[in-house]
Amino acid sequence: MAISKPVLFVGGGLALLVVVAISGQDRESSASSPTGCQVVVTADVLNARDAPAGQKIVGKYVKDAKIDALPVVENGFRKVAEGKWVSAEFVTPVQGAQCGP
Repeated sequence: MAISKPVLFVGGGLALLVVVAISGQDRESSASSPTGCQVVVTADVLNARDAPAGQKIVGKYVKDAKIDALPVVENGFRKVAEGKWVSAEFVTPVQGAQCGP
């Protein structure tokens, strides 16, 4: 049974997208942070909040996740992105990271 060229082309394209997506995740998780600060989550689940000690949850991270962060800590919260803060108690800078306080 022969496979038509359009079906083969679409299937090959999808396979390529999957490979690129998987490769990108590996590269992303092992790449150094553009800010020079990368941390590892030590809590089972860590909530990201909209502000230091903020009430609104804007994201979640799981234990052992490596995340890019900023070298900014306020009131016990580390800034990980604009409008995204996590408790500094539950993240540890990776070895060699430039995370400041």
